[in-house]
Amino acid sequence: MTDPSDIASELEQVARDEAIHAQRMRMGIATKTVADSALFCTNEECGLPIPLKRRQAMPGCQLCISCQTRKER
Repeated sequence: MTDPSDIASELEQVARDEAIHAQRMRMGIATKTVADSALFCTNEECGLPIPLKRRQAMPGCQLCISCQTRKER
């Protein structure tokens, strides 16, 4: 079971990343950030949460590791 403080920290990080991304967009700096990543796998058959570490490693990701691996095969 996930600790509520871990969930709160992750949500805070997402909000911070979204604010940074919005400011960069206003300044004309277009880069992919964690905020561009989906919180949940966009594969309709999956929908599992995408871990923060994956979103940090692959900014803009839309699929969980399993679904991305299947897609690349």
